[in-house]
Amino acid sequence: MRRSSAASGDGVQSRRDIFPSADDLNFLLTNCIPRAAATQLMGWYSRIESRLLCRLSLAVWRMFTELDLSDAEACEFDSVHACFTRRLRPGARPVDQRPGILVSPCDAIVGACGPVCGTRVFQAKGFPYELTDLLGGAVDAERFRNGCFVTLRLTSAMYHRFHAPADARVRQIRYISGDTWNVNPIALARIERLFCRNERAVIELGLVDGDWQILLVPVAAILVASIRLHCVDVRFHLRYRGPNVIPADAVVSRGQEMGWFEHGSTILLFLPPGFRCLEAIVPGHRIRMGEPLACLPRS
Repeated sequence: MRRSSAASGDGVQSRRDIFPSADDLNFLLTNCIPRAAATQLMGWYSRIESRLLCRLSLAVWRMFTELDLSDAEACEFDSVHACFTRRLRPGARPVDQRPGILVSPCDAIVGACGPVCGTRVFQAKGFPYELTDLLGGAVDAERFRNGCFVTLRLTSAMYHRFHAPADARVRQIRYISGDTWNVNPIALARIERLFCRNERAVIELGLVDGDWQILLVPVAAILVASIRLHCVDVRFHLRYRGPNVIPADAVVSRGQEMGWFEHGSTILLFLPPGFRCLEAIVPGHRIRMGEPLACLPRS
């Protein structure tokens, strides 16, 4: 009986060795393909204007994710792209107006978060990256030494527009071209310095309430790779060739829409020393745009 049991156990183990896990399959299907070509194909397909095709596409989409359009401004869409970049109906996201509070710039699931260790940040356990590599010389990383950060992951079904976390002035934008790795937790735990490899924009915000600077870094991913900002008339995407550093002087109010992804992806928020994330902001926490995220130093 013992040998049978051992044999059975060995059989189970051997099957596990032979057949890939769900995480392995997810990684293979979303990363070990021609990522740039798949992203450009998705961009073309999503812009086909056909309500029937859009309805069929959304029906398939709902088989894999919890797509909720109950708070969308429109109930019918001419294309999948229109659904990806949908606006919300007025009042769907109340914005916390308390002084001394930074609000979430987007609907998201909190990923890695906490202190910046010197200028080193962790995308996942055991996978650090240097802030200087992420920012690409856009701003002085020393300003955020021993500050704090939050990773905000937008799933494909979420609202894809992002907003100002506080009253601020947009000072500069740096676009950094790159790869289109998936940015889900499975990939973050396998690909070193993933955020430093992907296409991204570094948005420098000077807070109106105090002499502080914070950073918003939207990071694109596979099937996304397109970022739009209201303050510059440019569509950042894989074929964009510059300029890469764009001066800006746009004032935004807390909760004001700043731009959007053309699918789901990630926003990294970096805060200087003295700021702190609220206790509820822990990995796995779901947050909506306008909800409190962090406190200013004097609070």
